Amino acid sequence: MNWPQLICDKRLGLEHYHDDKVGVRSDFERDYDRLVFSSPFRRLQNKTQVFPLPGSIFVHNRLTHSIEVACVGKSLAREVALRLNDKYAGEPWVARLNDIAEIVAAACLAHDLGNPPFGHSGEKTIGAYFSEGAGLRLKDQVSPEQWNDLTHFEGNANSFRTLVHQFKGRRPGGFAMTYSTLAAIVKYPYSSAHANEHGKFGFFTTESEIFGRIAREVGLIRLADNHYCRHPLVYLVEAADDICYQIMDIEDGHKLKIIDTDETIALLMAFFEDDRQLHMRQVMARVADPNEKIAYLRSCIVGLLVQECAHAFVNNEDNIMQGEFQGSLIDHITPRAAHGYRQCSALANDRLYRAGYVVDVDLAGSRIINLLLEKLIEAVQYPDRNYSQLLLNKFPQQYDVHAPTLFEKIQAVLDHVSAMTDIYALNLYRQLDGISIPTV
Repeated sequence: MNWPQLICDKRLGLEHYHDDKVGVRSDFERDYDRLVFSSPFRRLQNKTQVFPLPGSIFVHNRLTHSIEVACVGKSLAREVALRLNDKYAGEPWVARLNDIAEIVAAACLAHDLGNPPFGHSGEKTIGAYFSEGAGLRLKDQVSPEQWNDLTHFEGNANSFRTLVHQFKGRRPGGFAMTYSTLAAIVKYPYSSAHANEHGKFGFFTTESEIFGRIAREVGLIRLADNHYCRHPLVYLVEAADDICYQIMDIEDGHKLKIIDTDETIALLMAFFEDDRQLHMRQVMARVADPNEKIAYLRSCIVGLLVQECAHAFVNNEDNIMQGEFQGSLIDHITPRAAHGYRQCSALANDRLYRAGYVVDVDLAGSRIINLLLEKLIEAVQYPDRNYSQLLLNKFPQQYDVHAPTLFEKIQAVLDHVSAMTDIYALNLYRQLDGISIPTV
C-alpha cells in the first residue's frame, strides 16, 4: 500500500462532484464536523458505555467516550505524521501526511456510531437472538451469508452501514464521507463469512460492494473474496479506543468506589519507571482531591501510551503497509507499559465488568432487546395484521419495513433497534409489554 493512494478525499455517493478546490477546512475536517452535527452521534449521549447512565455521579457514556477517543486519536496521528514527515521528506506528496490526524479523528468519532443500546451486551444479545433465541426460526428463510450477518451481529459493521447505506428518502452514499475516513473505521475489513472465533467482521453482505469499491480506490491489499488487509490508519483508531476504554473504565470504577483510591493509584503508577513515579507522587502530594489525583495519573498514562503506540506504528510501518503486521499497536508497546495495561485489563474484567449494577443493566438490556426484536420482526413479517400495522407506525420513515426481501426487512428492524437510546428502548419495551401506557 502507499500513502498517496491511502489518503483519498473522494466522497462516497458524490464521486462525480469531486474536485481539488482549496478551502478553510479540508474534506476530512468536514467529515468530522458532519458527524458532530448528526442525529446518530447525538444519540450516543444516552447509550451506556459500561456503567449504567449516571445519577449523581457522572461516568462515561458512548458520546463522551467517542469524543475522548477522537482527541487521543488525533494526538496519536499527529505524532505519527510528524515522524513520517521526516522519513518521507523528499517525496512530492509528503504534505498529504498532515491529513492523517483529521482522518483518524473523524474515524474515532464514528467508531461506535452503530452500537446498540445497553453497552457491549447489546450487540451480543442481538446475535444471540438469532443463534440461540426466538430468531432461530428464521434460519431457513435467509441465505447462509445473511444468517452469518445476523448471528454475528457486530457494532463495527453496523457503524459502517450507518454511514454508507442509502436509507429510505436519503441521498446516495449515506453520510457522503471521504473514502479514507470510511476505510479507517472498518476494524475488521472482511465479511461475516471470514469472522473469527469472536464473531468479528466489518461489513454486512448488503454493504460488501461498497466496501470493495472503497478498498480498491484506496489501495487496500485483497487477501480473498470480501477480505482485505486493514487500512493502516485503522491501527491508530484501534489504539486510541484501546487507550481510552481501558484507562477511563478504571477512572469510572474509582468514581463509583468499586476501587479505592490507594489501589487505583498503585494500579496506574505501574505504567511508569521508578524515577517518573517519584516525580508523579510529588505532584499528587500538592492535590487533596482523590479524583484529581486519578485524573492526573490518567492524563500521564494517555500521554505515555500515545508516544508508545506512535513509536510502535512507525517502527512497524513497513509491515503495516505490506499487510503483514500482526496484532494491535498496544501489543507492541514496551514491557513496563504493557504490564501496567494488562493489570488494568485484568482488574476491569474481574471487578468492573462484573459489578452488580453492570450485570443488572446487561440482564435488563437483554430482556428488552429480545422482546423488541420479537415484536418488531413479527410486524415486518406479517404487515397486514392489525397489531403489526400499529407497530409499523412506530418505525421512523427512513427504515424500509416494506423492503422486497425478508433479510432487508430484518435489517430495517436492526437499524431501528440499534439506533435506539437506552431510555427510548426501555420506554418502548414498557409500552409493548403493557407495563405502561402513554398519558395525555
